[in-house]
Amino acid sequence: MRLLIDLFWTFLKIGAFSFGGGYAMLPLIEQEIVQHHGWLTQTEFLDIIGISQATPGPIAINSATFVGFKTAGVWGALWASLGVVLVSFLLVLTASHFMKKFKNSKLLAHALTGMRPALVALIFSAAVSAGATAYTPLDPRSLGIGVLILGLLYKTKIHPILLIALSAGLGLLLFGLFP
Repeated sequence: MRLLIDLFWTFLKIGAFSFGGGYAMLPLIEQEIVQHHGWLTQTEFLDIIGISQATPGPIAINSATFVGFKTAGVWGALWASLGVVLVSFLLVLTASHFMKKFKNSKLLAHALTGMRPALVALIFSAAVSAGATAYTPLDPRSLGIGVLILGLLYKTKIHPILLIALSAGLGLLLFGLFP
């Protein structure tokens, strides 16, 4: 029972103090799940992020569900998922009530403009942290997959899901067949 409460409380904090979507939440999720609680290793965390991106739904909810399930089964998945969405749900419910009043607010627009650079920094931080684990030890095959996918992402209109599938296929080919 204590683990379920910890999962709910941890993901409630993550949901309450993370703005800008799931990618902006990744540094806080990593800090809480890997560093603070030790529920997952850094490698397991990266695997869950990969799975969360490859499955339908928001990355934060998928991550909460997978972490909850890994640590406490179905009940853990339920309580972690509820925790991560509860504050956002309540805020959106409340905000929708006042939407017409603040729709054209310059103050709100300026606050949101000020938040954007911080959100980019959070996403960049998550990328650097994930990269440090994904490319340690530095393996030319991993680096090659990363560079190829990044290039395809920016130079083509290939859907990111197909790029994830391509990288999985390359991982199987390069690491499974030729370890």
